[in-house]
Amino acid sequence: MFVPGHKHALLCSVFTLGFVVSFSPLSVSSARAATFDLTPAESLSRVSPKSSQAKVSAESDASGHTKIVAHADENIIVNAIRLRDRTSPDTTSLFRHSLGFSSYSAGGVSALPVLNGMADDRIATIVDGMRIASACPNHMNPALSYVDPDSVATAQAIAGITPVSIGGDSTGGSIVVERRDPLFAEHGKLLVTGHVRGDYRSNGGGSGASGTITVANDTWSLRYTGSYAHASNYRTGGSNSRQVRSTSYLSFNHAVTAGFHKDNHLASVTFGQQDIPYEGFPNQYMDMTNNRSTYVNGKYKGEFDWGNLEARAYWQRVDHVMNMMNDKGGHTATTGMPMNTDSRSVGYSLKAIIPLAPKHTLTLGSEFEHNGLNDWWPPLTGSMMMGPNTFHNINNGHRDRLGHYAEWNAQWLPRVSTLLGFRSDLIMMNTGQVAPYSWTGMMSMADAMAAQKFNAASRGRTDTNFDVTALVRWHPLDSLSIEGGYARKTRSPNLYERYSWAQGAMATSMIGWFGDGNGYVGNLNLSPEVANTASFTVTWHDPTDDGWEVKVQPYYTYTHNYINVVRIGSFSDGMSKLQFVNHNAQSYGINSSARARLWKTEAYGTGEIRANLNWVRGQDLQNHSGLYHQMPTNGTVGLYETYQNWTGRIETTLVKSKSTVDWVRNEPRTPGYVLLGIGGSYRWRNFLLDASIENICNQKYYLPLGGMSLGDYKATGIMSPLQGMGRSFNVSLTASF
Repeated sequence: MFVPGHKHALLCSVFTLGFVVSFSPLSVSSARAATFDLTPAESLSRVSPKSSQAKVSAESDASGHTKIVAHADENIIVNAIRLRDRTSPDTTSLFRHSLGFSSYSAGGVSALPVLNGMADDRIATIVDGMRIASACPNHMNPALSYVDPDSVATAQAIAGITPVSIGGDSTGGSIVVERRDPLFAEHGKLLVTGHVRGDYRSNGGGSGASGTITVANDTWSLRYTGSYAHASNYRTGGSNSRQVRSTSYLSFNHAVTAGFHKDNHLASVTFGQQDIPYEGFPNQYMDMTNNRSTYVNGKYKGEFDWGNLEARAYWQRVDHVMNMMNDKGGHTATTGMPMNTDSRSVGYSLKAIIPLAPKHTLTLGSEFEHNGLNDWWPPLTGSMMMGPNTFHNINNGHRDRLGHYAEWNAQWLPRVSTLLGFRSDLIMMNTGQVAPYSWTGMMSMADAMAAQKFNAASRGRTDTNFDVTALVRWHPLDSLSIEGGYARKTRSPNLYERYSWAQGAMATSMIGWFGDGNGYVGNLNLSPEVANTASFTVTWHDPTDDGWEVKVQPYYTYTHNYINVVRIGSFSDGMSKLQFVNHNAQSYGINSSARARLWKTEAYGTGEIRANLNWVRGQDLQNHSGLYHQMPTNGTVGLYETYQNWTGRIETTLVKSKSTVDWVRNEPRTPGYVLLGIGGSYRWRNFLLDASIENICNQKYYLPLGGMSLGDYKATGIMSPLQGMGRSFNVSLTASF
């Protein structure tokens, strides 16, 4: 295994020092939140976060009223995070350098996010105002999989002290992704603008394309956006490079947005569809053999004498099919394991921002989300185990959330401000009666008995939750800011944590979004999680020239009724049958980042060094195991430069060995590793060429949060952690008009 300091890695690092290239610095909106503004810009200089793709200015007309004027500009020059990952089809890649952020592998476009050691449903993931639950017992279609990175205007990850206005029914933080707002022409003019992009990745033969076109006048706007992404199985690094099975995918996205604006009012509606004909999952027994999402999303923003109002409403349907792709043996009418889900989601959100005084603002909000789910497994012809009837895993299940909040932002002194918020959420859940493949067959006996017990139980549950956030910001010096506070956050179980009822070995193995190969059983008696977090962030920076910055963020979270698992059985292959239960748990850690400008001259451009370091530790206080999916100590160190139309980077990723694991789930230990990457871009008129080499030394490594390589286990009988991608040459070309 690779050990940091290995001679090969050292020589490779020295060799790459000849490729001094870089890109623009990342934008950080606050001490707690990393915000990436993906709006267009004419240069790669540092930009402040904005809420829209369009450049919007306020102008006064003859009557003295202020109106919004949007200027066209869809050049695809964005910040460091976006340029680094232009060839990645997974939107989670936009957050790679956020404080406390990591992700665990799933499909090629469906990685699951982790903030400060809390993952997936513990994070409020909101895409264009829609918070969509995964409609899959393996969580193969998370919220971020429904938006391609090229459509994103702003992306924000907030860990720790999350404002109640963007953090209901979650304990780990929030991720907020916004697509571009409509563009409008200047008065009396017609606007036609857009871009097209293509990319290629050598490892796995990945390719992608996307494009957008907008036609607008000063009042109406119409935009079409489309994208395509495809890859075959990727290959690992090392001298014995091999293919990682079940890592291929194919994805299409289409969206049409119609917009209208007049004076201080902006309204838009988006009709979209995503189609994923197939997506392999290397750490699951199943693959996704079709996923189609159709949605309608409406948005209104308005300015009034009393303040600002934002209203959203959405509807989404997801038709989801799982089975085994060829890597896992394939499927026919008599073989495989068909699993279907059908989800309907509808919701609204209202937010009013009301100035109470020149330095005091009150935000009031209301939200409602309905998620209805049917999960059924059709029988296989002639199968004694999977037949003769349909297996009903969740039958007419629903999870409804009604939330209200109030948030007060006050500037008490020029250097002291506070944020106080209170939120209540009512969670209502229920499901209908279920059925096994057979009520009388011997192979279905365990499931038949479990179904009878489940059907006889009272299944309706209502949770009344509340959150509190208290935050203080203090700027004692021009060069120093301190932000700290406390948050009480509450999350109710998801449908699968409460209502997965089966007890048979095969059926329980189909439940679980953790990539560990274990089987999972739900628990009707689960209580909501209540997380109490204390955190503060110290930022020390250059007050005059923005030449350097150091940021440190320690935090501690105690979670009452943390939803973890206990063993209730074992399988012949060494895996375990686990049931969800409430335990108390704690997690703590430190996130840090630093940057410094090394030079800034006309002859050599601007050079900057940046680094970040994240450390987290989680513990179950009842069984004294580590919490699952805790990233070991990790960080990046990079050298970046901008010179006229050239940008580029040299970047090193360092990950410590994973030794603290969750022994209840048989979580594997993984060795540490170091990865080296280089990349750069050149802009000429309306063209942008971006090229990079990732894992340039072709290092072999195992993903600390990748789980078990079940696709390879199915083919070889050898169980091992999931390996990461080897060397890849990436290139993309964008043309804007």
